[in-house]
Amino acid sequence: MNAEFSEILARCRALAVQFASTADQHDRDGSFAHDNVRALHEAEIYKLHVPRAFGGMGFGLPAAVQVLRVIAQGDTSTALGYAMHLHKTGQLAEQQPWSPDTLARMWREVIETGALINSVESEPDMGSPSRGGLHRTTATHVADGFVLNGHKSWVTFAPALGYFLTSATFDDDGQPRIGVFAVKAGSAGLSILDNWRDALSVRASGSCDVLLDKVFVPAHWLVQSRDPLPKPNTPSLPPAWSTLCFAAVYLGVGEAALKAFVAYAKKRIPTALGKPIAELPHIQRAVGQMDMALRSAIAVIGEVAERWDTQPDQRLGMAGDVAAAKYVCCNAAITVTDIAMRAAGANGLDRKLPLERLLRDARAGLMHPPQDEPALEMMGRSVLSHA
Repeated sequence: MNAEFSEILARCRALAVQFASTADQHDRDGSFAHDNVRALHEAEIYKLHVPRAFGGMGFGLPAAVQVLRVIAQGDTSTALGYAMHLHKTGQLAEQQPWSPDTLARMWREVIETGALINSVESEPDMGSPSRGGLHRTTATHVADGFVLNGHKSWVTFAPALGYFLTSATFDDDGQPRIGVFAVKAGSAGLSILDNWRDALSVRASGSCDVLLDKVFVPAHWLVQSRDPLPKPNTPSLPPAWSTLCFAAVYLGVGEAALKAFVAYAKKRIPTALGKPIAELPHIQRAVGQMDMALRSAIAVIGEVAERWDTQPDQRLGMAGDVAAAKYVCCNAAITVTDIAMRAAGANGLDRKLPLERLLRDARAGLMHPPQDEPALEMMGRSVLSHA
């Protein structure tokens, strides 16, 4: 770890403490933490993966994992929103799927205006595109660009985004294509529905629906296009950036739960006991169980992220490894928050402790792809193919 990145982590740790002080209120209200976004911008975390040639920091996937683990220990919702931006900028910098001019244009927007970006894929009728759904959002050719119409769902960090990387179906010389259009925040016809605040988990993440009603997008912001159906037997890289960034967030939730429970156990002195419950063997066993679950997850995600970063020749064959990291981290968070709640007893239900909120937030990790069953299948195929 170099001095520059050590300083970044130190800033994130200080911010996590600050975010923790308001996380409960944002969760109660379902309010978006604009102050957290501003604080992370002031710390310049949005530049983490932008290439140095464009004024960024140029760090790889291991840096994203460490940063998101720390931020999530303060506020899950903020960490999840920032994970969207970091995984997308990291993937763009590493794989460069857009033309050089288009990438340079986006890097300028990120550096000069602080624009956050996120992919906008899911729709109410199709769910996640990772399940093979087709987009009902359409893009129609007009002079100098396109007009977009559609309804998108689960657009995390929608209130803070600078650009919505929106997938839509369009006609290309008589052939249907799926395009990705960089829709600028504040564009006429783009509106955000405040319909997320009552969710079970990550209530302050601004994972709102977005409506596009005749939204004009300049031609140069068609950043990518593809055939509706992938070509058979065409190898593709596993989505390591998104998967590991999300896994890191939920790992941080588990770490926050362990810290919160340890602090509680050291202070809790029942009258009949006359000493902190931290001295009781069953409490110590519970802490040991939580610690072991987290140690295992930290080791797995750290190894996978480092290998992805330093051994690019192995990436095509790492689908099982990427899935394993997500599976281990998300299930570790669920295990740890459950043990903490059980060990805390009735006090764990009280909002004076963050455990009930962390328990709810941890459950959201199960919803990100790959979900547990396909993740296990990927791991199994990987093992069988190398046996």
